[in-house]
Amino acid sequence: MKLWILGIAAIILSFISLFIGAINITPMDLLNWESDESHIFLISRIPRLIAIILAGAGMSIAGLIMQSLSRNKFVSPTTAGTLDAAKLGILISMLFFTNVTYTQQVIFSFAFALAGTFVFMQILDRIKFKDVIFVPLIGIMYGNILSSITTFLGYEADLLQNLSSWLMGSFTLVIAGRYELLYVSIPALILAYIYANKFTVAGMGEEFARNLGLSYKVVLNIGLILVAIISTTVVLTVGVIPFLGLIVPNIVSLYLGDNLRKTIPHTALLGVVFLLICDIIGRIIIHPYEIPVNVTVAVIGSAIFLTMLLRGRAYA
Repeated sequence: MKLWILGIAAIILSFISLFIGAINITPMDLLNWESDESHIFLISRIPRLIAIILAGAGMSIAGLIMQSLSRNKFVSPTTAGTLDAAKLGILISMLFFTNVTYTQQVIFSFAFALAGTFVFMQILDRIKFKDVIFVPLIGIMYGNILSSITTFLGYEADLLQNLSSWLMGSFTLVIAGRYELLYVSIPALILAYIYANKFTVAGMGEEFARNLGLSYKVVLNIGLILVAIISTTVVLTVGVIPFLGLIVPNIVSLYLGDNLRKTIPHTALLGVVFLLICDIIGRIIIHPYEIPVNVTVAVIGSAIFLTMLLRGRAYA
């Protein structure tokens, strides 16, 4: 698939997204900048679109980096415990530091996401059989352990409902002043592109990377930090979005290969297109009400993933 095709699709879907919602807004309404429709457009519709673009590109590239560094096509922030560790960090900050600020919650979540991802990579280094299916199963079990700890602590402190509402993957509450944290992911995406070739070499194994003069541990740590930054900003802003970092890099690798310098732009745009489609579907089905985007992503993403798995292409 050509990059320009994805770009045109993203532009068309972005335009459609701007004019879909509970309140009907047309391009003619925007001619009067003092109207209520114009204020809603600036305060809600544009921030929502920016959040979708950054979240779609960010989570897709985070999954691509993890798959490259772990050398496994089934690894992503949702199957490696990264998002579960981020949720645990949020709960810990709410539980033990009642007067914690939003910035401090971000720091806690980032630290736990980074530590959780690092622990998962250390587990991979120590297992004997790195089967293509066995690795993500370990990640899922590891994530479930972290999720169980989070659920137990949240239940004991009566914070489960608060935590669940916060982490529900949805763009409904995204308005001006509540999405700007996602801008932190932009430098991370730029760095991911700069280090793309090094991530590709590191994905070939530690010994191969060292033979080429590459500091494997440094590149690995940079990749994990970028994944933690992107995952934390998305979780704290819009909640947990499943499958996005899993299926989008796999789809791109089917027609473009595994050279990250080439695949990163395609992965980012395809992630944006896919998330826009899921969000638009969720806003249309029961209009004027809305289905959370994590539901539509999970349904469509699981269907795509199962199709790829049954055809055996994901093993390529």
